[in-house]
Amino acid sequence: MSRAETNKTVLVAGAANLILTFTKLVAGLLAGSSAMLAETAHSAADTLNQGFLYASLRRSARPPDPRHPFGYGNERYFWSLLAAFGIFVAGAGFSIFEGILTMTGHGGEGTQVWLAYAVLGLGVVLEGGSWVRAFTQARRETRDNGRDLVDHVRRTPDVTFKAALFEDSAAVVGLAIAAAGLTLREITGSSFWDGLASVLIGLLLVTVALALGRDSMGLLIGRAADPADLRRIRAEIVGADGVTGVDELLTMHFGPDELLVAAKVHFSDAISADEAEDVAGEIDRRLRERVPIVRHVFLDPTQRPRPAEDAPSVIKDSPG
Repeated sequence: MSRAETNKTVLVAGAANLILTFTKLVAGLLAGSSAMLAETAHSAADTLNQGFLYASLRRSARPPDPRHPFGYGNERYFWSLLAAFGIFVAGAGFSIFEGILTMTGHGGEGTQVWLAYAVLGLGVVLEGGSWVRAFTQARRETRDNGRDLVDHVRRTPDVTFKAALFEDSAAVVGLAIAAAGLTLREITGSSFWDGLASVLIGLLLVTVALALGRDSMGLLIGRAADPADLRRIRAEIVGADGVTGVDELLTMHFGPDELLVAAKVHFSDAISADEAEDVAGEIDRRLRERVPIVRHVFLDPTQRPRPAEDAPSVIKDSPG
């Protein structure tokens, strides 16, 4: 995955949401539409979150220092967690509250419905373009790793890109819900449908927030490498000359593009300490080639336990 590509995806999404926040607000007030106001909160929350995500990209790029020897990659997970919280509070909370008010007969009234439809059309263009950008990045990355699209989005540790894709997808679905609610209000004359659309938009945002929050929390506390990467790492270590086995293999993400590998490795008794050191250096080099996200490799030489039949016998004297 490319930091530059993710950066562009976040900036495109942020620009689209900033424009839509103001246009949806004006349209929602003039049309008296709860669903449009919910979409305003949706775009406002997304704009704030894109700011969080952009900050995560900038701050996580700082080089390691004595206090943070493994760098700042994990900050991307912290800021993504804040983004999920922002979606939940700013977007979902307002949308559900506004929708309930409208469904109980306390909604606003307006006549400029055509403006709401015009803004929804603009939203389709802008949000759709942002979604295409995120989708194109996902397809490009799947060609590199050989996964299908759904599997890649589910397993990628790049929560910044995932947040942008999820938010753009939710935005497109939210526009459809708002259009449906507004249309049903105009057909039936009942604001109930407009309020229901607002509540559904809020529930959609809750779903996105929970999904992003779960992934960010899992990575923040230290998630292991993808199973496919684990198999490649183990195969590279075991396949090295002079290595007879791996007793324990531990991995942990320090960011989407940074992986730590620590392993207890059995070296052959036939090689010297200097040769074992050369083998360890070769393993380090090959791991970085085969799994580019590997940044730190720590190998602990251990002795393979001797089989019971090879162990020296112990003779105990009988008492008496």
